[in-house]
Amino acid sequence: MRTSLRSVRGARSALALLAAGALALSAAGCGDDGDGGGPPGGKGASDTVRQTVRLPKLDGQKLKVTAVWTGAEQKGFTKVLDEFSRRTGAEVAYVPSGDDMSAFVGSKIAGGDPPDVAMLQQPGALREFARKGWLKPLGSEAAAELGKNFTRGWQELGSYEGKRYGVYFKVSNKSLVWYNTGVFEGAGAKEPKTWPEFLSTAQLIADYGIPAVSVGGADGWTLTDWFENVYLSQAGPEKYDQLAQHRIPWTDPSVKDALTALGRLFGGKGLLADGNQGALQTQFPTSVTQTFTGGEEPKAAMVFEGDFAAANVIGAGARIGKEARVFPFPAVGAKAPVVTGGDVGVALKDGPAAQALLTFLASPDAARVWAGQGGFLSANKNLDLAAYPDDTLRSIAGAVVAAGDGFRFDMSDLAPASFGGKPGQGEWKHLQDFLKDPGDVAGTQQKLESDAAKAFKS
Repeated sequence: MRTSLRSVRGARSALALLAAGALALSAAGCGDDGDGGGPPGGKGASDTVRQTVRLPKLDGQKLKVTAVWTGAEQKGFTKVLDEFSRRTGAEVAYVPSGDDMSAFVGSKIAGGDPPDVAMLQQPGALREFARKGWLKPLGSEAAAELGKNFTRGWQELGSYEGKRYGVYFKVSNKSLVWYNTGVFEGAGAKEPKTWPEFLSTAQLIADYGIPAVSVGGADGWTLTDWFENVYLSQAGPEKYDQLAQHRIPWTDPSVKDALTALGRLFGGKGLLADGNQGALQTQFPTSVTQTFTGGEEPKAAMVFEGDFAAANVIGAGARIGKEARVFPFPAVGAKAPVVTGGDVGVALKDGPAAQALLTFLASPDAARVWAGQGGFLSANKNLDLAAYPDDTLRSIAGAVVAAGDGFRFDMSDLAPASFGGKPGQGEWKHLQDFLKDPGDVAGTQQKLESDAAKAFKS
């Protein structure tokens, strides 16, 4: 079912607005903590969080929450859960699911012990779980908080057959390129605005003696993000929607064009850190940190990924706006692309504790806790932008909120999980194979179409 996908498609002007907001990023440096009443940047102390939502007392109740987050993201989310525990008295345990959330939850359901709340990354997984009867609809308090703070598009993206199930707590702008300012200055490189300029800049940096781009190819989802940005910009929003719903096949000429364009980067001599084989062994966090560490010679000049990379940038010791800057994904076609993603909280068990947590996640209070840490964006329109720790993140977040419903969600996340969201199969596997052999465009298309046809029929 693809009604949710269709409902979140806005006008092209809103898409342009989001792109325009992103274009302001490169000029933004680190700002002060703001004066909007938010917590000091990087602290997120619970006693500074405004309480705009009332939560029940849940003393002694236990709550198990699962998400894919590890590292810096897990730390940020744990602070949110700690604040929820402080307010309600509930005991909350966090359990990392691993990349394959569908398999993890399925095994827990089969064993009779599912987590109370799961943070899903794919709308396709939400629909699959709802269809199987695994999800509990939002209660009245959670639904009311969601309606007050989120646009209709985000509400419907968390729905299935007219019922509200999910709260999009953490979202992302997945059309950003982060770069090492020292390498750019040394090579005499400038921020590219188009794909040909991007490739020329990459070659200039490689000739300078440092690989241009760090690719986290060990995590297949990063490669789907590369493809989606190229495809959206080159083929346009209408084709994007058609491919996302499998109304056109992956053997379509538009897919060939996008893979060919992407292959010019992946197949370029000396452009990727550690080469193609090395990129396939590099996980996403390392792809970011190795761009901003390494003393005089980091392993790469640029790394593509969403705003959430900021946490890894900061973790590498780089200051956003100083050693690290960001520019919008370059235009491959007429317009620069803007792709969004997000993590949606859903209840797998009935009970006041699970519903109370979803109510909290729908509020500005919960978003404010993590926003102060960096590496986080919220689509909550009532979150004060002063909660973010620097001007760059404020600019990214403001653009997402200002776009309203005019966004394109991550295509692989909209697909059935068996095609768009599982390690070692579907899109993840075939794009990893493409990274290994960027010249095999036709073979990659055939494999993608074969798996997509099976997944969309099931």
